[in-house]
Amino acid sequence: MNRRAFGQLTLTGIATLPSCRERYAIPASLADQVESIRAGHLTAVELTQHYLDRITRLNPQINAIIELNSDALDIARALDASNNARGPLHGIPILLKDNIETADRMHTTAGSLALLDSKPRGDAALVTKLRAAGAVILGKTNLSEWANMRSTHSTSGWSARGGLTKNPHVLDHNPSGSSSGSAAAVCASLCSAAIGTETDGSIVSPSNACGIVGLKPTLGLIGGSGIIPITHWQDTAGPMARSVRDCALLLNVLCNRIAGLEQDHMEVAGVPIRDYTSDLSHKDLKGRRLGFLRHLNGQNEAIQKLTEVALSVLRDLGAEIIEVELPHVQEISKNRFRAMLGEYREDLDAYLASTTSEIQSIEQLISFNESHRDQEMPYFGQELLQMAAALNTPDAIAETKAARATARRLAREEGIDLILQQHRLDAFVVSTSDPADQTDLVKGHRGGRGCSTIPATAGYPHITLPMGHVGPLPANISFFSTAWTEPLLFRIADAYEQATHHRLEPKFLPSL
Repeated sequence: MNRRAFGQLTLTGIATLPSCRERYAIPASLADQVESIRAGHLTAVELTQHYLDRITRLNPQINAIIELNSDALDIARALDASNNARGPLHGIPILLKDNIETADRMHTTAGSLALLDSKPRGDAALVTKLRAAGAVILGKTNLSEWANMRSTHSTSGWSARGGLTKNPHVLDHNPSGSSSGSAAAVCASLCSAAIGTETDGSIVSPSNACGIVGLKPTLGLIGGSGIIPITHWQDTAGPMARSVRDCALLLNVLCNRIAGLEQDHMEVAGVPIRDYTSDLSHKDLKGRRLGFLRHLNGQNEAIQKLTEVALSVLRDLGAEIIEVELPHVQEISKNRFRAMLGEYREDLDAYLASTTSEIQSIEQLISFNESHRDQEMPYFGQELLQMAAALNTPDAIAETKAARATARRLAREEGIDLILQQHRLDAFVVSTSDPADQTDLVKGHRGGRGCSTIPATAGYPHITLPMGHVGPLPANISFFSTAWTEPLLFRIADAYEQATHHRLEPKFLPSL
């Protein structure tokens, strides 16, 4: 079956499902949905059907969802039939990026046709937690194929399996990547929340392009097993939602400890279990010192104006703004990219060898793409896969390790941590990126200016949320700090969100 026929079968099959019984208005936010189900005003089946109906109606415009879970309504019925709430997300439909494994009838392909024959042996660690919390796994979202690690000229939001995801605000504009489908689905209210993954910018950049809230957490806070990798030194999943509170609610589940569930990084051992929503009661930022990174704020005039307004709001909330610079920006970027290429070969080879797919190595993946060139490479090639595959000599492996050590040291001890200490800062603030560009499949579009590289390289948390709009296109503001400061970032972001309420509803405009 070709990929176009596969997608049509997957999504149009829901058209005959029974319509939702409209006995209660469906709340938009995750937090309100949780309370409505708990109070008995809403059932899991009604909420699941509500989103299936919206997907039928709206997904053809934006192509955010690559596959639906054919068991979703049965899961919802079972939850409704249970006597007690199963967990904090009881009956809540959640969408997952298509590089997160699920042990059900759905595929996990990273958007590639090469893995359509692969059957995950189990749920990813975070999926186990979502199911234990009572979530309904609604489906998989499209992404930039192989999380944008296939070509130097790729277009964000495009995969051979899923086609092109479009920005719900302006359809011929790019949703950014690689968690393109997750961001677009949340933006278009095809779910109240979704899971994305980030190596460098893949949560925060599409959140900016689509005008939603996204959190890239500290590396190790969320277990990474069962996620198709780029590099375990930077890869992490994270929540994407309509509000800061909804992100915090979802993070509570994603990083909760479950007995017998193996954690993937030792750093998580000393972090206490907490309720991240408990830090959202502070409505001001008195005493907070925020470092403004003007040198990472770009040159877009409209973004500059929005940023100045955002800084004024933060000052009104009681924060002190100190203009600072992070050092070694270019050197961090160069070493990070070199390390990531070598680690990509190592981690992807290990992952492929663990699957049931006939594709067992990066070399076999390259050969598959060549033999399916018309479907896999109609717009761009696979230079990054080829570059990574070549780094398999002892000298190249040693160079990879050295580049990673340099990148982490410059981003951590000699970067974020140093400047925080020198200026007695709590966190950094900067616009996330410029507004979304028009999609160009011929020239490619991998994303423009951003602020994600240094916190991503350090493995430190980074939250983004709306700060305004440029015409019909949203723009976000970012806050990031040192390791394990998610409570602080949630507090800052929530105070700003409550003072501004900048989220922009999409208009599905065909073009500017």
